[in-house]
Amino acid sequence: MIMDGAELLKQYAAGERDFREVDLQGAFLGGADLSGANLREADLRGSNLIGASLIRTNLREANLSEASLQADLTEANLIGSNLVRANLTGAKLVDVSLRASNLTEAKLVGANMSYAMLNEADLRDADLTRAKLVECNFGRAKLMNVILKDADLQGANLTNAILMGANLQGANLTGAILNGANASGANAAGADLSRANLSGANFTNVIFKGANLRAASITWTTLRGADLTEAKLYRAKLCWSNLTGALLVDAVLLDANLNEINLRNANLTGAIMPNAGSHK
Repeated sequence: MIMDGAELLKQYAAGERDFREVDLQGAFLGGADLSGANLREADLRGSNLIGASLIRTNLREANLSEASLQADLTEANLIGSNLVRANLTGAKLVDVSLRASNLTEAKLVGANMSYAMLNEADLRDADLTRAKLVECNFGRAKLMNVILKDADLQGANLTNAILMGANLQGANLTGAILNGANASGANAAGADLSRANLSGANFTNVIFKGANLRAASITWTTLRGADLTEAKLYRAKLCWSNLTGALLVDAVLLDANLNEINLRNANLTGAIMPNAGSHK
């Protein structure tokens, strides 16, 4: 059913809430209050929802590609939705479910997505610079080439996520879970991964230059060719990990667990070793 924005708002004001499968392609709904509406499988491609209130709105499997969604989507249902190239800059997405949604090339700069469910979502090439992602669930999510620069990912769950080529520079991943993640080729320079769990992950050729990995669990992990120059690894657990060819120049390894670690061809020049001695 094709409907324009004015008619939708008229029906909503009259008490109607069920707009499933409605065609609102290109509609102007800026500043509208559609909280609690059922827009499941609606076509909202290219629509303008800037400043709209979409609190607890059902947008499951809706098509929101290239839509302007700088809106309040608190607790909204966006499971399986299409948000390709959508603009969600500064949007409020607290407690939303975006499970299995497509956010390829979406713009989420400064968005608040704390506690959101993003498991199995596709965020390839999305921009989440400075986004707030506290305790988000990214399990098995596709995050290839995603920009997470200076993002707040404290306590986030990235188990088995694919982060190849991701930009994590300056990101806060304190206490995050990255078990089994594949982040080969990612840039995490200056990131804070203190107390994070990186066990069983693939960090081949990752840049951890100046990163904080204090008390991180990095067991059975691949760090082949990783750049850990000046990284803080105080009390980190690195047992059974592979650091073949890794750069550990001036790294701090005080009280680190290096049992059964593979340091073949690694560069440890100036590194402070577990016994407080400096590697020559």
